[in-house]
Amino acid sequence: MHKSIPINLPSTILPIKAFKDNYIWVIHRNEFAVIVDPGESSQVIEFMGNSGLKPVAILITHKHYDHIDGVKTILNHYPAIEIYGPVKCSLPFPYKPVKEGDIVTIKDVEIKYMVIEIPGHTLDHVAYLDNDVLFCGDTLFGCGCGRLFEGTAEEMYSSLQKIKALNKKTKIYCGHEYTLNNIRFAMTQEVDNLDLTSRYRKVLKQEVTIPTLLSEELKTNPFMKASSSQNLKEIRERKDAF
Repeated sequence: MHKSIPINLPSTILPIKAFKDNYIWVIHRNEFAVIVDPGESSQVIEFMGNSGLKPVAILITHKHYDHIDGVKTILNHYPAIEIYGPVKCSLPFPYKPVKEGDIVTIKDVEIKYMVIEIPGHTLDHVAYLDNDVLFCGDTLFGCGCGRLFEGTAEEMYSSLQKIKALNKKTKIYCGHEYTLNNIRFAMTQEVDNLDLTSRYRKVLKQEVTIPTLLSEELKTNPFMKASSSQNLKEIRERKDAF
């Protein structure tokens, strides 16, 4: 039996776990929902059925399989769903391409997302910003950043500078649960950072560490504290070998 959804609720963001450590995010208000980066479909369809929610849109941050492979099956179940994704890639399903500065308006959930291009992990990567909420895929993680699969350290550094310029109260919703391992690495880079020590103790007690606050990333994330693109590259190389 489906649960009834109370009307006139503020929007709520919930995680659906996928693969080993992926997050699929569900934003819902009233009976409508938006899905972010559905790498798998079964969990999403089950969640929608159990909750009685109606998905009206999908937001894609980049083209990697663990962020898009559930889209086709979800689309088969909900043919009217609108899909948004980066203009700088070709996704294997119909979608509305978005670029830097575009505004994605989703009327049913009364939300407008500004698109920010943040290449580095991939060349096509975008983020979606709504006031104090940022869906940033695999660019910025809890205490880390994405690997440089396509982009350069210069591009990643520039993308992180865009994020650094946002309101410090911005909540960061990324695509993976990597926080604990990222903190362990960060503690090898700044052994005397008391904010890192405190964050480590807190995360040990958490199963879900996301969202994180931008203010916390500015204090503890070595990639957000990089002084230059070259410095970021050096940190990224050390993290890849960690």
